[in-house]
Amino acid sequence: MTTPVEVPCPHCTTLNRVPGARLGEGPVCGRCKQPLFGGHPVELSAGSFDAIAGRGDLPVLVDFWAPWCGPCLAFAPVFADAARTLEPHVRLAKIDTEAEPQLAARFGIRSIPTLALFRRGREVARQAGAMDGRTLRLWLDRALAQAS
Repeated sequence: MTTPVEVPCPHCTTLNRVPGARLGEGPVCGRCKQPLFGGHPVELSAGSFDAIAGRGDLPVLVDFWAPWCGPCLAFAPVFADAARTLEPHVRLAKIDTEAEPQLAARFGIRSIPTLALFRRGREVARQAGAMDGRTLRLWLDRALAQAS
């Protein structure tokens, strides 16, 4: 028997308990029956941020971006590809700073793209600027090791 992992549903925000060994088996939400992982970044809003990034056992890597930002748009495919390879062990999410200025202000976002790693709602690492997939993975591995 493995330790259960609490995972907030990205669709309805219900907290689900999933056996750790079964995370990679396509678990669905007990309430809304939608997949807990879709292989793509989850769009967060002021209303969903605390429910997704503030609860659960998975670290949440957030990309703060804006639709007018060239480096943000160039980084988007790298981040999307990372979601496909890092889920279900890390939740990747995006926050549009134009649509959610209160979240950008709350976390003191001064430049974009900015990546912030959260564990149970607490920021544990931050990196400004776009990067390639290999550099992203190296940075995330170091950040996760330091946050443990």
